[in-house]
Amino acid sequence: MTLPHPALSAADPELAALVGAEEQLQAETLRLIPSENYVSAAVLEASGTVLQNKYSEGYAGRRYYEGQQVIDQVEGLAVARAKALFGVEHANVQPYSGSPANLAVYLAFAEPGDTVMGMALPMGGHLTHGWGVSATGKWFRGVQYGVRQDTGLIDFDEVRELALKERPKIIFCGGTALPRTIDFPAFAEIARECGAVLVADVAHIAGLIAGGAHPSPVPHADVISTTTHKTLRGPRGAMLMSREEHAKALDKAVFPGLQGGPHNQTTAAIAVALHEASQPSFRTYAQSVVANARALAEALLDRGFDLVSGGTDNHLILMDLTPKEVPGKVAAKALDRAGIVVNYNTVPYDPRKPFDPSGIRIGTPSLTSRGLGTEHMAAVADWIDRGVTAAGKEDEEALATIRAEVAELMSAHPAPGLAG
Repeated sequence: MTLPHPALSAADPELAALVGAEEQLQAETLRLIPSENYVSAAVLEASGTVLQNKYSEGYAGRRYYEGQQVIDQVEGLAVARAKALFGVEHANVQPYSGSPANLAVYLAFAEPGDTVMGMALPMGGHLTHGWGVSATGKWFRGVQYGVRQDTGLIDFDEVRELALKERPKIIFCGGTALPRTIDFPAFAEIARECGAVLVADVAHIAGLIAGGAHPSPVPHADVISTTTHKTLRGPRGAMLMSREEHAKALDKAVFPGLQGGPHNQTTAAIAVALHEASQPSFRTYAQSVVANARALAEALLDRGFDLVSGGTDNHLILMDLTPKEVPGKVAAKALDRAGIVVNYNTVPYDPRKPFDPSGIRIGTPSLTSRGLGTEHMAAVADWIDRGVTAAGKEDEEALATIRAEVAELMSAHPAPGLAG
């Protein structure tokens, strides 16, 4: 299935064909990467408007370019909706993506060489939380906490001990492979005790927070960083939110500290997504994401899979395939051929290398957006089980059979934004 793109097809048929191929791929496959989702047709339209044509350095009412009468209202709408949806005092919707948003936090609250603290990347953290290969680990002194090997859960006694010993300027909580509820109050208590700025990176769970399916960091964190895609179902952008006392520092860090003109078409699409997230139907979606993940986790456990921390509280499941004797990368590539899109991923204390790890990471946002429910999760688990088994046996025929079954179910559940 492809959608009409008449102007693109006329101007660049080669690129138009690639867009059509991607549309078909997204329509026919079961997308289980937890950082992916389907945006609405309205978000897609907003992303492609004539707002693309405007350059708007500065903030509403304080621009360095004229002709901003409409743009100021667009950005003001997005800011107002972010503040209302998340209950924050200040919001900045200009960061281009999650990594620049996090870098702005460093610029606002730390100096090069300062100590910063975050979850170690192999334990489920993010590159920009002070990990060594990132600029944040090269320009700042990063110290990392992890999870217990026996439970897969954060040991807050160890986190507190590390924070009091190292005295970081910034503490990040949140990450990219955390299947359990983030204990924001516990992190806030530790940050207060050591005098650190607490930053909640909720990029993965922002939609769950907005929909009431995960506790909010707002009463506890000094700053909240998030992307606007993933569970929030918006465009590829980011936001920084904070208490009013930090507004000026964050705004100056974003512009002129790191960026020039904001991407106005993205700002508009963020505004649309935030409006959609304020509707009652979005709360239903957020609750369904978690219900589907829990049902899928139970079905996988029933089939003998080893799940980090034993399950999930949110949208994400981290699977250790060591007992199945199939490496994560081999499994991920085989599942892709079966029409099931996942990513290979390190697991805590992984003996294998990051580019050839032991695990795979899956999640339920995309399938939930397509209308799949808990009644479908046993079938999804069965496909994963059969796919991993086929990967171990190099059984391409079995993978092809799964792909046909997946495509049949997907055809009965059209994707938002693609059903046109």
